[in-house]
Amino acid sequence: MIKEEWVNKGFVDEPVSKDINLKEEIDKLRKEKNAVILAHYYQQGEIQDIADFVGDSLALAQWAAKTDAEVLVLCGVHFMGETAKVICPDKKVLVPDLNAGCSLADSCPADKFAQYVKEHPGYTVISYVNTTAAVKAVTDVVVTSTNAKQIVESFPKDEKIIFGPDRNLGNYINSITGRNMLLWDGACHVHEQFSVEKIVELKKQYPDAPVLVHPECKGAVVKLADLVGSTAAILKYAVQSDKKDFIVATESGILHEMRKQCPQKNFIPAPPEDSTCACNECNFMRLNTLEKLYNCLKYEYPAIEVEADIAEKAVKPIQRMLEISAKLGL
Repeated sequence: MIKEEWVNKGFVDEPVSKDINLKEEIDKLRKEKNAVILAHYYQQGEIQDIADFVGDSLALAQWAAKTDAEVLVLCGVHFMGETAKVICPDKKVLVPDLNAGCSLADSCPADKFAQYVKEHPGYTVISYVNTTAAVKAVTDVVVTSTNAKQIVESFPKDEKIIFGPDRNLGNYINSITGRNMLLWDGACHVHEQFSVEKIVELKKQYPDAPVLVHPECKGAVVKLADLVGSTAAILKYAVQSDKKDFIVATESGILHEMRKQCPQKNFIPAPPEDSTCACNECNFMRLNTLEKLYNCLKYEYPAIEVEADIAEKAVKPIQRMLEISAKLGL
């Protein structure tokens, strides 16, 4: 039975005994329910450690598409749960907390984006994965930061393209491909916050440290980068590099996996403009906890639902992304 209180709060708020071993109990529930736990790199370390699979948005979508589990628990933000549900309509898709939204997805309301698309007939619409299913439903192909450049380049050079919602990623792709895509004016509240001046100061302290930057960052930060790439690309670079120190300009959750894979290396989070806040942490990602994950599996709530007509349209650009990515070996 789903309680009204859970619906109002957006998560199962039932007491969890301090006497139980949460990780063991989550593991038992996962096996009982034939469930897999998928976690994004920006989740808290303890959630990443208990997950069956940890990855970036592309990897999570690829994993959801191929698993034979009956239940998917998506530890990330709301649009990731929606994407998994659209790809796997017959599976139960759970998220620990429905309040775990995304500032970038919120910056692109579906009705306004649909109107914008309507005002530009003849344009191919490319949407970043950080969007609602309703935005994906008016999209021709979805991209992630891992495959955006290659997918844009798979279209003819004179193709008229709308790219949304991240203006920073769009500007970066325009700059490296020579395209002139029309950009929706959206952004991620975390990646907008990194301070150019403070990164420059860090470089003085660590002159040999490569600066690893996510393409959702502002152009001025991207210009300081030794590598611009997705979370998966940033992680791969750090693992393969012979450098000891790294300055990392993306959400600080990735540092957990970096330190796990490279315990002998030093990863320095790039500071935000406002040194009084933890602005390099996504407050939405941090809403998910082990307690909420346990309750979510136990009570199988909250479950993600996507309206059938939206899901039917949204699945096409997601499948197109997965097909192009597979063809390109991404």
